[in-house]
Amino acid sequence: MTRQNLIFAIAAIVSVTALNAQQQTATPAPPDAVQSAPNTVPAAPNEQEDVNAPTIKIGVNEVNLIFTVTDKHGKYNPNLKQSDFALLDDQKAPARVNSFHQQINLPLRVGLVIDASTSIRSRFQFEQQSATEFLLQILKSRLDRAFVMGFDVTPNITQDWTNDIDGLETGVNRLRPGGGTALYDAVYTACRDKLLDARVQEPVRKAMILISDGEDNQSRVRPDEAIKMCERAETIIYAISTNWTPSRGQGDKVLTEATGGQVFFPPSVEEMSNSFKDIEEELRSQYALTYTPADFKTDGAFRTIYLYCNDRRYQVRARKGYFAPRQ
Repeated sequence: MTRQNLIFAIAAIVSVTALNAQQQTATPAPPDAVQSAPNTVPAAPNEQEDVNAPTIKIGVNEVNLIFTVTDKHGKYNPNLKQSDFALLDDQKAPARVNSFHQQINLPLRVGLVIDASTSIRSRFQFEQQSATEFLLQILKSRLDRAFVMGFDVTPNITQDWTNDIDGLETGVNRLRPGGGTALYDAVYTACRDKLLDARVQEPVRKAMILISDGEDNQSRVRPDEAIKMCERAETIIYAISTNWTPSRGQGDKVLTEATGGQVFFPPSVEEMSNSFKDIEEELRSQYALTYTPADFKTDGAFRTIYLYCNDRRYQVRARKGYFAPRQ
């Protein structure tokens, strides 16, 4: 495809929404060229806000995108329409948009992954209290589920998938700090063993809440391997940093940027609960889009996603790609 054709293809997209993973093969088309294109994709049948919409069914050749839109101040905008967005899947406009929802009300699948290494011993109690309060606030529906994992040198599941708050609180309180830090190993394991298995025909919002100082001194898994597993599990990472030193590690930032999430730096450990509130607000202020890609193949290949808002006052955060299923 020539550059000129690519630009027109992008224009034909003005209508969709976010996705998962890492831009490994595609070069994004110039934003100005995309904006100048006049064509638009026909609206999906359900473009208006519908928080109580029926459960969306996902076919094998469909992509489910969940994404967040904010202004330059980080304020969420949950009131945009499908026509406000443009999307490329594997450098091509999607064949069709099947559904679009504002302020989605999908079931949650949340992995709470807590650094329990020696380096965070002094602030561990605050982490536990804030994490428990977060679970109490976020798990509202009987369909929501969460699990608790702690990690130092090795990851340890202290509570498997459940919506029982008492069980989750017990799982958090079982964690004891000590040992080195294998951050990437923990993220890789949580995605491979728990969140990858959480894929179902009906879409869910899958997120990992990572509480860590961003340091890693023990992992055998490389950062790119951890990110790739997050992409396969279609999981967004939100990180709350517990390190306020200038030399703090970048592990949490690397993971969040690659998966469409963000990292929070509370000014003190006592204010961690505010970061949890911000994550809760974001999870309830997202968009959901399903579409059928053009030239889709069930070959297990990585397909890039390029998504943006036509109104440049707003920024879209979404995964940068996904792995197609294998036949």
